[in-house]
Amino acid sequence: MRAFASGQLVARRLRCGLLLVGVAGLSGCAVGPNYHRPPAPAVTGYAAPSVQRGAPDQRVVIGARIKGEWWQAFHSSALDQLIALSLAHNPSLVAAQNTLLAARDQTRAVESGFLPSLSGNFQATRELQSGLASRAASGVGAGANAGSAGAAPFSLLNASVSVSYAPDLFGLVRRQVEGQRAVAEQQRFALEAAYLSLTANVVTAAVTDASLRDQIAATRRILASQTHDLRILRKQVALGGIAEANVLTQEALRAQTAATLPPLEKQLAQVRYQLAAYEGVLPTQFHDPHIDLTTLHLPHHLPLSVPSKLVEQRPDIREAAALVHQDSAAVGVATANMLPQITLSASVGHDALSAASLFTPQTLIWSLVSGVTQPLFEGGNLLFKRRASIATLHAAAADYQNTVVLAFQNVADSLAALHYDAQALAADRAAETAARRSLNVTRDQFKLGAVSFTTVLTAEQSYDKTVITRIQATAQRYADTASLFQALGGGWWHRQDVAPSVRKCCGVFP
Repeated sequence: MRAFASGQLVARRLRCGLLLVGVAGLSGCAVGPNYHRPPAPAVTGYAAPSVQRGAPDQRVVIGARIKGEWWQAFHSSALDQLIALSLAHNPSLVAAQNTLLAARDQTRAVESGFLPSLSGNFQATRELQSGLASRAASGVGAGANAGSAGAAPFSLLNASVSVSYAPDLFGLVRRQVEGQRAVAEQQRFALEAAYLSLTANVVTAAVTDASLRDQIAATRRILASQTHDLRILRKQVALGGIAEANVLTQEALRAQTAATLPPLEKQLAQVRYQLAAYEGVLPTQFHDPHIDLTTLHLPHHLPLSVPSKLVEQRPDIREAAALVHQDSAAVGVATANMLPQITLSASVGHDALSAASLFTPQTLIWSLVSGVTQPLFEGGNLLFKRRASIATLHAAAADYQNTVVLAFQNVADSLAALHYDAQALAADRAAETAARRSLNVTRDQFKLGAVSFTTVLTAEQSYDKTVITRIQATAQRYADTASLFQALGGGWWHRQDVAPSVRKCCGVFP
């Protein structure tokens, strides 16, 4: 019993010693640079004041709240349904979600380095020693009892518990955990970037689909009108009222219009196949939601975040910042690998020749081991790894700066596009109205014989072009509105499926 109590005392002292060393290790310094998120650019705007104000029918409101479901600003139930299906079934989004889960679990795995490792071992050995070895072990001379038989076989049982711990004196484990947490954060915002990219792409593709549908419908109306005019001309030629050259000119114009249909229909088919891919289904499984430009509502008030918040809202900027954090921690890991590493280990157990006597006091065994490892010569391996990690950190910092610059450019581009889109659409609508009136007047004059049919053809061509141009300008304005929401980050921090802890980590958000 004394031996057993002695073993318990040794185990308690061992646990206390490891705890004290662990606390000392956790309180030590962590080598390498400490990461600080770069500050936001000290600017007050994105573009020229006239551009940033928006347009008369679409004003920009600085500091307004961006909804998490920003596409609902278009007030289209068909578009809402299409995006909901895409978010639910898109394979790329599912892959990004599982990548994030893997990164979080990997973080928990690395965090286990803060704790000691504990393992149990049981071993049973059956062995037979030679007679010579038995006599040597017992101190009997080699010549004594030379003719006697060897020792009998015996069993050896061992049950033990081992504890090992490496105090984190120089912050190796802390930097590893810091880097892995940065990886998880990077994947978190990579998921948000995938979410934002998917929703913006769906909106843009849906607008393109609606635009192509309207262009095809307008082209078919134009083609029907040209066919009607061609029949009239042929009758007039048969009656000898006009020259046949007018018919040939009209046939050429009709053929030119017909030639524009296949490219439009090809684009429409490809856009629908793209929408099917966004939804995560095969082209034959896609159900066209039939989104028309007339069913979309242009938001009259657009939110615009202040520049200081853009770096918090853009997922790609947060992702780039997390990469800088990760590379900063990697410098600390590379530095700590050049310093001494201390290991502590202990084991306690029993050795016995039979199961009945395995856990008796006389069979108690224990050991305490400590060691220090200091790299002395690695052929420059550790030195150059540290230098490479520093260069990687500098590259990541430059990439972060470039990401911020491009983000501000995206917002400025979107604001400029919306500003000039409004002017272009207004001009296109005025041109369409004027061309339609001119065509009507020209046709009336042609019926009265005041103008030639060539004048009618010219008026028709002008009107046809203004119709198609107005449709394209309308679609472009919707697409550029979606681009502005995307450039501002899409309001992911206001989505209901974002955990409150993630919102809190962003600092400026509730």
